[in-house]
Amino acid sequence: MNWDQIAGNWKQAKGKIKEKWGKMTDDQIDVIDGKREQLIGRLQEIYGYNREKAEQEVKDWESGVRW
Repeated sequence: MNWDQIAGNWKQAKGKIKEKWGKMTDDQIDVIDGKREQLIGRLQEIYGYNREKAEQEVKDWESGVRW
């Protein structure tokens, strides 16, 4: 699934994000609001990932999202 589809279905995606990255709060996910770069930044902040690791996590998650 591409990011445009994820952003377009953000309400559904929020639940999937919470399943994958459980340390993220609902408020943090709401702030991301469908923005890929915001998600990458939050993963770096919360999980201590470097930029490359955060991007890879999002890319892997993106390719596996199923509604």
